[in-house]
Amino acid sequence: MTPVLEGRNLKRDYQIPGGLFKQGRTIHAVKGVSFTVEEGKTLAIVGESGCGKSTLARIVTMIDPATSGEMLIDGKKVDISAEPLTPEMRSKVQIVFQNPYGSLNPRKKIGDILTEPLVINTRLSADERRGRAMAMLKKVGLEERHYSRYPHMFSGGQRQRVAIARALMLNPRLLVLDEPVSALDLSVQAQVLNLLADLQEEFHLTYVFISHDLSVVRHIADDVMVMYFGEAVEYGSRDAVFDNPQHSYTKTLFAATPRVDIDAIKARLERRKRA
Repeated sequence: MTPVLEGRNLKRDYQIPGGLFKQGRTIHAVKGVSFTVEEGKTLAIVGESGCGKSTLARIVTMIDPATSGEMLIDGKKVDISAEPLTPEMRSKVQIVFQNPYGSLNPRKKIGDILTEPLVINTRLSADERRGRAMAMLKKVGLEERHYSRYPHMFSGGQRQRVAIARALMLNPRLLVLDEPVSALDLSVQAQVLNLLADLQEEFHLTYVFISHDLSVVRHIADDVMVMYFGEAVEYGSRDAVFDNPQHSYTKTLFAATPRVDIDAIKARLERRKRA
């Protein structure tokens, strides 16, 4: 089976111009990263801030071109620096951003936000666009009455549901989720993660899930890639990476993650009760 997404030695450099007393320099944001994502699977990319995971997301979503290397979607090489993208190719990859408060236009109603991708990329009539938007609202756990409301009238979790609905309007093959639950309360995080799992099963979606929260990654990922200063220092199945990390940075990252020991909490409460 052809992978939905494949990266081969992807690199991304940024040129920093010099000044009167300072020479220009090159920032190597992504340094030769390779990976494969099969249909219906989730690849989680984890690492500290500044490790290059969001830069890699911009390459995958075809916002920025790779400096070198190859990216293939459904087996077809994609290079936005060499040729313009067709609407068909753009519709295959969509992104959900971290902040639901900043990713939606506050001046537009939810219905307009959802139908905008259809206006740009399809020839559907106004009634057909409205029908699709109404159906997608239901898919993400909202109601038809929300169609005519503005983003400020929703909670953070509801706004992120709208953002997910917008990303799904063009029936993408791949969804890039850039810290999609980090700005939400813990209880809302669980609801959104469960929604993403249900949508993945229903639509056979493929996810690239970017996060620094290892507890979330362990819940949702099939494969995990750990990035450090632009390099993929560890890459494998979720269980292999979590149960037997090989790289020293991965071990340090896991060791720094707070863990809840239920048995220890129960023992401490029992000691207090006896005292």
